Amino acid sequence: MSEFAREAAIDRVEAIVETVASETLPVPVREVWVYGDVALGLDPVERLDVYVTKDLLFGRDEAAAERFRDAHGVEGVGRTVRTEWAEQHPEHLRANPSGHVAPEKCLAAHLLEADEPVHLEVCNASFEDNVTQRLEGATARGEYEQILDPRGVCLWVSDGEGNSRRSDDALEKLRGGELAFPTLSESLSMLGLDEEAATEAAEAVRAYRRRQEGRSVRGDVV
Repeated sequence: MSEFAREAAIDRVEAIVETVASETLPVPVREVWVYGDVALGLDPVERLDVYVTKDLLFGRDEAAAERFRDAHGVEGVGRTVRTEWAEQHPEHLRANPSGHVAPEKCLAAHLLEADEPVHLEVCNASFEDNVTQRLEGATARGEYEQILDPRGVCLWVSDGEGNSRRSDDALEKLRGGELAFPTLSESLSMLGLDEEAATEAAEAVRAYRRRQEGRSVRGDVV
């Protein structure tokens, strides 16, 4: 699969939101956003961009950590991902190169198919806060391809205490292509980049996205 027809992309977004709202996940999730092509009303959607705000886990389940270390060769179950989730979905356990379980990779394995053109951003900060953080960092380093496209739509939020809200209105507006956003370079200018830098940054983001294939995931802690 190299792209989504728009209707299929919205159906896929809705399925992701339903999974987040109804299933036990590797870590608690606070927000689900979509951004980029799907928010702009494009058809087809060449790549579906999803942003998830997660909570950090605290506490240590040493018995689970040892059990999963012995059975699956990964560290950190019961510390950085939920023991309950790992017991239910051992097939979705994913680790970083050092062998520690990676929450963002576990979320991607749970929420997405391996071959679908979806990028998942996972961070402990809200989408709006991370847009600013990433822009500042990318600009300071001259790594514009790491900028997070600010044109996003919030579809689901939780207060972390069992209360959540899904924005059916936002989903319907996405489905109808009713949301209006400026170009990426204009959006970056609004966030403080001068015109030349905004144009260069927007092209870097587009070029980076064109190089991505299948499922991809990025995890941030800020």
